[in-house]
Amino acid sequence: MCNSIAAISLCEERWQAVSVYKREDSEFYWFKFKFRGRLYQRPAKVKKKRDAEAIEAAFRTQLAKGEVSIEDLKPAPTLREFAQQFIDFVQTRHANKPETVKFYSNRLKRLLEWETLRETRLDRIDEALIAKYIGVRRKDVGIVAVNRELAVLRRALHVALEWKVIRSVPKVRLLPGEQSRDFVLDHATEQRYLNACPALLHDVAIVLLDSGLRLGEALALQWSDVHPEPVGKARYGWLLVRDGKTKNAHRTVPLAARVGQLLAEKRKAAKSDWVFPGDSPDKPLLGTSLAHMHSKVCRPGTGKKQKFLFPKDFVLHSLRHTCLTRLGEAGADAFTIMKLAGHSSVTVSQRYVHPTGETIELAFDRLEKLNQKALEASKGKG
Repeated sequence: MCNSIAAISLCEERWQAVSVYKREDSEFYWFKFKFRGRLYQRPAKVKKKRDAEAIEAAFRTQLAKGEVSIEDLKPAPTLREFAQQFIDFVQTRHANKPETVKFYSNRLKRLLEWETLRETRLDRIDEALIAKYIGVRRKDVGIVAVNRELAVLRRALHVALEWKVIRSVPKVRLLPGEQSRDFVLDHATEQRYLNACPALLHDVAIVLLDSGLRLGEALALQWSDVHPEPVGKARYGWLLVRDGKTKNAHRTVPLAARVGQLLAEKRKAAKSDWVFPGDSPDKPLLGTSLAHMHSKVCRPGTGKKQKFLFPKDFVLHSLRHTCLTRLGEAGADAFTIMKLAGHSSVTVSQRYVHPTGETIELAFDRLEKLNQKALEASKGKG
C-alpha cells in the first residue's frame, strides 16, 4: 500500500497501459489502465481530454493510497444481469399492486429487446446511448410507449445507485409531445356510456365518476374500507384509500349518494373481502380486464367494421378527470381538490380550478360578511 508521496511515485512504476479515450457510442471520455495485474476501466463523464486525464490521475492516486474501496472497484453488471434483481425489488415493494409489477416487467422486457442496451454495463449507460435507444424504438412505437420504457430505465438506474452498484445516473429525459388525458364527459355522454356498459364496468365507473379515485385505488377497495355512516358532524359516509400513486394517496373520500347506494346493494351479495373481486374471490379485479371492457364499449367491432361510439381520447382515467373537473366547476379550491384527489402537489390540482367572475364575487361576498361579523362583534365588546 502506498501511503506517502514518495511511495506513490514508486507505485507509478506499476501502472500499465494507461490511456484516455472516447468510445464510439459516447461523447464522453473514458480511462483504462492496469494496476497490480488488474484492469480498471471507468467513464470520466467529461467531454474534454484534459479534464479526463485529471480525473484519471486523481483516481490513480486514490487507488494507490487505498482510498477506493473494493466495492467501488467491482465492475457494474449489465442491464440484463441486473434485470432480475430489479424485478425482485419491484415485486417486494409493490406486492399489493399486481398491475404495477406487470407494468415494470413488461416495460423492462422491451428495454432488453435491444441487444446494445441489454449487454451494456449500467455505469456505461449514458445520454448518448439512451438517445440511440429512443431512435431505434421510435421507428416502431409512439411517444407514450417510449416514455414509459424510459421511466422504467430511469427507475432501475436509480435503484442501482441506491444500492451503490453505480456511482451516478445519467439524465433520462422523457420525450415531449405526449398528449395529456384531458377528456371530460358531459352528463349526456356519461349517461349514454353507463347505459352501454356491462354491469361490472358500470359499477366501477360510478365509483370513479363520483369519488375521483384512481382506477387502481378503486380496485384495491375492500369492504372494511367502506364506511356508509357519517361520523361526528359529517354529512356523508366515507371511503378509505390505504395506498396509491403518491405519498398523499392515503386519504378519506366522502361517500357520494350514488356511490353509497351502489355499494350498499353490492354489499348484500358480496362473497369476497374485495369490493371488486377478480376471477378468484381472494384477489382484486385487474385494471386490464376493465380496460378491455371499456374498449369494447367505446369501439365495438374489429377492422373495417369497428365503430367509434365515443371520442378516441376517452379512456378510463377520464372518469376520474371528469370528477375532479366538476369539483373545480362547483367552486372547490385547488387545496381541497388536492386533498380529495391525493395529488402530490397543489400545482397538479390547479389545472381543475377555473375561477369565473361569479365565483370571484362570491369569494369577496363571503369576505365582506366575515369582516362585517367581526366588526359587529368588536362593537359589542366595546
